[in-house]
Amino acid sequence: SGQTRAALTMTTRLHQIWTAELGPDNADTLTAAQYLAHAIHDSGDYVKALELQRDTLARRHRVLGEDHPDTLTSANDLAASLYSLRRREETLALEQDTYDRRCRVLGEDHPDTLNSANNLAAALGAVGRLQEALALHQETYDRRRRVLGEDHPRTLTSATNLANALGAVGRRQECLALHQDTYDRHRQVLGEDHPDTLTSANSLAAALGAVGRRQKALALHQDTYDRRRRVLGEDHPRTLT
Repeated sequence: SGQTRAALTMTTRLHQIWTAELGPDNADTLTAAQYLAHAIHDSGDYVKALELQRDTLARRHRVLGEDHPDTLTSANDLAASLYSLRRREETLALEQDTYDRRCRVLGEDHPDTLNSANNLAAALGAVGRLQEALALHQETYDRRRRVLGEDHPRTLTSATNLANALGAVGRRQECLALHQDTYDRHRQVLGEDHPDTLTSANSLAAALGAVGRRQKALALHQDTYDRRRRVLGEDHPRTLT
């Protein structure tokens, strides 16, 4: 999309300038590298994002220490790219380590810790540990509702993930009900074309299909595909799914 390309252009230029003027290990340069990696990841180039995130994590580890919040942010970002590349066991190991460190350094209810909890739950589900994933998704959703509020975007992300976890263990009606509520909230809070709303729509369509409501599922899948092509572009990984 135009926004993704603009973000990539801006962060690339900023990272180049600060690397030249401040040096590659400067804290501001490393922050620019972090945001550049986000833009690369959002463009769908997960391999290139992974390379930059590995470099940024190594530099922060050396300059700031392994438990510094910024280092843990880099570890979290690296795990996200590993997950996108379906390197499941590596993802799980890094997510577990990052979650444990954030619990110790930041506390269980810190938003960054809850982000790690959400990601760890997804990693558990990806390797087939479905009941553990469901329990952690439920705990994270409850904590986010209490800490951030019911309509916060990250709470809505947890609701989507919890619904998916319910579906994975065969609790299809509960899955559908939560996906419907979450999709409605996404539309209200973020708008119909926001990437997170489109992810929620995709999940709702799958849940409709799982309970036999195939025509409604097909219509929602078509609408989501059309919106993703317009918002993200035809070749973006989320459009292709």
